[in-house]
Amino acid sequence: MDHDLFKELVQKEVKRIEAELIEFAKYMRELKVSGEVKSTHAHKPGEGVISTADKEKASLIITGSRGLGKIRRTFLGSCSDYILHHASCPVLVCTGEHHLTEK
Repeated sequence: MDHDLFKELVQKEVKRIEAELIEFAKYMRELKVSGEVKSTHAHKPGEGVISTADKEKASLIITGSRGLGKIRRTFLGSCSDYILHHASCPVLVCTGEHHLTEK
């Protein structure tokens, strides 16, 4: 893949994620929930979440679940499962078929 094209795709994805974080923060304010919305970049997402939560001294981690079946989870691993087993604070795993943008 062309280096410039790759760089452009990464920049678009970063902007999309930033916009989504802003929407999550707005939604939290609407619900009168205090806290911070964070995004982390890591080779292994579960480890990145745990590292960020520990660094920020999080009192709660809220994460989503893709709803992988047992077989897929065994082969692919589960980020939410990793977080549940390694977090030093309570974890809330949200499931559902609707995304925030569909509210």
